[in-house]
Amino acid sequence: MHNTCLVAVLVLLFLATSSFAQSKSLAGIDVLDYDVTIEPDIPQKTIKGTVTIKFIVDEVSSGNLGFDCGELTIDRVSEREAPLQFSTQANRLIVAMPSIRSKQRREIQVQYHGTPKRGIRFFPDKSQVYTIYSTSQWMVCVDAPDEKATLTMRLIFPSNLTQLGNGRFVSRRALDRERTQTEWRQDTPIPSYIFGFVGGPFRVMSEKSKGVELRYLATGFTEEQVRKIFRDTPDMLAFFESRAGVKYADPIYTQVLAAGGVEQEMSSFTALNEQYGTRVLANEQDLWLGAHEFAHQWWGNMVTCRDFNHFWLNEGIATFMAAAYLQHRFGEAAYRKEIDEYKASYEKVKAAGKDKSLVFPDWLRPTREDRSLVYDKGAYVMHLLREEMGEKAFWDGLRTFTKKYFGKSVVTSDFETAMQSATSKNLRPFFDKWVYLKTG
Repeated sequence: MHNTCLVAVLVLLFLATSSFAQSKSLAGIDVLDYDVTIEPDIPQKTIKGTVTIKFIVDEVSSGNLGFDCGELTIDRVSEREAPLQFSTQANRLIVAMPSIRSKQRREIQVQYHGTPKRGIRFFPDKSQVYTIYSTSQWMVCVDAPDEKATLTMRLIFPSNLTQLGNGRFVSRRALDRERTQTEWRQDTPIPSYIFGFVGGPFRVMSEKSKGVELRYLATGFTEEQVRKIFRDTPDMLAFFESRAGVKYADPIYTQVLAAGGVEQEMSSFTALNEQYGTRVLANEQDLWLGAHEFAHQWWGNMVTCRDFNHFWLNEGIATFMAAAYLQHRFGEAAYRKEIDEYKASYEKVKAAGKDKSLVFPDWLRPTREDRSLVYDKGAYVMHLLREEMGEKAFWDGLRTFTKKYFGKSVVTSDFETAMQSATSKNLRPFFDKWVYLKTG
């Protein structure tokens, strides 16, 4: 069942969120753009990189600015080739910035290396590597969901491996007889937690749908099998665009069947485990995971929770939209099966006395039950809201919400206001009971 197969990924995610949920307020800056060159060493499970960070200073409380750096080793920090003083503490890079003033535009360059314990997975026996939460484990950044920026990513890999980064492909060039560099450009500002890359000996297949290039990367499957696994991707694209009222944001969407247990959305691509492909070949209706991760390209990646206290707006909506896609594709019984699972999961948490508001007062140490709430209770509440509002008003409200906040960060009150605008029925009692858990 899909709730079980997500657990391993969720544990990694929520370990990560505790370290960067407050990052932007600590940094005191608004990042505009990252320009990063990254070279992973798959056999050694190491990484080295150089990142240029362009930003505007929001406020000045001292002469220092903070960035997230995980457990990376910082080799040098500079501005216009001039070295800057820096220190690291508690997974933070603290940079001494001379003559810093509020509303200034500044640009620094950070050179680093490391052997990340999380945030990236290496599979030397399969010559594969891919990123997962959180980005600051493999790239210095401001690792907060409300901090969105554009990105240029250059990847350096052995020439025999396929490379994938965020956004659109820009160029490919040989560096020497053994290494090739590709460049990728993310023109739409996105939160750094969905930055990512993949490398490995993947076969690449593609097709066009609604002006989007749909790409499929895999090893160990025939071309016929890969096309069968992803045959519903064009239909998912059309469905989510229709329900969102907003077109997919990038020119390319790629789905990768990779080693290990990965289930990870990133901007413009998703890494899925090979077992997902095997399950779909055995049962064409076992598409929940692919639909859930694709839904994140709208709800999560582009309409993003301002902080992880409102994380249900990412995961609850995407979980519900996966069920809605199955309803569209396979009928009412498929939808009801998913909703019944969400309900049962939620009621188990509630029966244990661990129900909470979907707006968490504190998301620093989420439990397994907390994770069930943002995913399963969140999706079940979306279903109940659909029943409360009726079909037309519900989907009109979701389109209003998605269109208004596409490319922005949101809180739950933004969602409530958008849904309320689509109906004459007073939704406050519903939100008080099901979302905010207010009694009396």
